[in-house]
Amino acid sequence: MDNDSLQQATRDCDPEMRRVLDDLLSRDEDITARAVARLHPQIKAASSITRSKERSRMLAQYQERQAEFRRWRGRPGKLSGDAAASALADRDVRIAELESQVALLTASHVAMIRAVGELGGFSKWAQFYESYSGSRDQLAQLGALPEATVESLPQRRPK
Repeated sequence: MDNDSLQQATRDCDPEMRRVLDDLLSRDEDITARAVARLHPQIKAASSITRSKERSRMLAQYQERQAEFRRWRGRPGKLSGDAAASALADRDVRIAELESQVALLTASHVAMIRAVGELGGFSKWAQFYESYSGSRDQLAQLGALPEATVESLPQRRPK
C-alpha cells in the first residue's frame, strides 16, 4: 500500500472523527483525545482514540497542524477580543519599558566611556574589548561609543 492509498484509508476509516478534528482546529480549541471523545457521536472515551493506531495517528497529525498554526500566528491558545487587546497592551507597555532601559543604559555607558577617555584610560578600555570585537560592534550600533576626532597636541619646547 503506497502513501496516497494509506492516507485515503485513514481518511475513510473515521470521517466523523476527521470532521470533529477539523472543527476543533478551525475554532482553535486544544486538540486532545478527550476533546475529540467529548464531541464525537460514537466515541465515548479518550482511550478509544489512543488505543487505535489510525485514530491516534490522525490525532497526532491534527495536533501538529494546530501547533504549526499557533506558531505561525504567534499566540498560544484561543483568546477573546478583550484578552487579546489586553495582552497586546501589556506587550506594548513592556516594549516601552525595555526601550527606556536601553536608552538609559546607552546614555550611562557613553558617559562612562567618555569619563574613562578623559582620564586617559580609553586605550586600556579598548585593549580590554580587543577580544570582544563583536561586543564593540554592537555598542557602536547602539551609539554607545563616543564619536570624536582626536587631534594631536603640539610638542612642548623644553625651557
